[in-house]
Amino acid sequence: MATLTAPSHYSPVEDAEALQKSFKGWGADDKTIIAILGHRNVDQRQKIRKAYEELFQEDLIKRLESEISGDFERAVYRWMLEPADRDAVLANVAIKNGSKDYHVVVEIASVLSAEELLAVRRAYHNRYKRSLEEDLLVGLVSSFRYEGDEINAKLAKTEANILHESVKEKKENYEEVIRILTTRSKTQLVATFNYYKDEHAISISKKLLDQTPDDFHKALHTAIRCLNDHKKYYEKVLRNAIKKFGTDEDGLSRVVVTRAEKDLKDIKELYYKRNSIHLEDAVAKDISGDYKKFILTLLGKQD
Repeated sequence: MATLTAPSHYSPVEDAEALQKSFKGWGADDKTIIAILGHRNVDQRQKIRKAYEELFQEDLIKRLESEISGDFERAVYRWMLEPADRDAVLANVAIKNGSKDYHVVVEIASVLSAEELLAVRRAYHNRYKRSLEEDLLVGLVSSFRYEGDEINAKLAKTEANILHESVKEKKENYEEVIRILTTRSKTQLVATFNYYKDEHAISISKKLLDQTPDDFHKALHTAIRCLNDHKKYYEKVLRNAIKKFGTDEDGLSRVVVTRAEKDLKDIKELYYKRNSIHLEDAVAKDISGDYKKFILTLLGKQD
């Protein structure tokens, strides 16, 4: 379930006018920005952006970039983008950062549906005039995964054994592993991972932690965790982001902004069960200012 609270009745024109008014004077009125944009869904935000451009002949996103700054600006900027365009930006930033952030691309490719990933690939090409496959040759990115719910138990057993042999022998050729992870439905893969755990008394993701932590194994570990249970994966991203010496604002923003309209409420519940503290309270202790107010708004915390 989503954490975003958005009104059923609103006026894009009135919102655009209120935002434009908030930009006047010495510094923007950040409270107005948060009160409006932090309570509008993706369709409403795009209509506000369109109304703003028609009324004032300028792009609302560019105006926001000039009016606010820091972590608050980055979070608002990503929030204002359409989901596919936002993921294209996140992927491009990750690729520019090199292997350190490849897990973000694997995360996107593993969590999204086949149609959503196709939209990201198109958005990436439109924005950067290159294909995502050109910039990162990963089977997960270029595949079009079957989305059905059928499970073939015999296939799950066979492919769990293939995964086990590949991981156990630390083979350099992981073509079979890549084939399985990029062509099977998520439902089928979960059955395969469950059979692996039942048969070998350890999850494949934990087994991978025993391997040499090179870039491939890190990417493989991320992909399997996302495919198996992306909500648990995101809970850990949040936990690590907050536990660090100095918050990982990029990780925190990425999860909150991308999941607020999807399943952030479920992720919050997992966070509480795992850490015995509400995510809003943990966040409130770790960050400050308008960035804090905006993130808490997207988390569903009411003033």
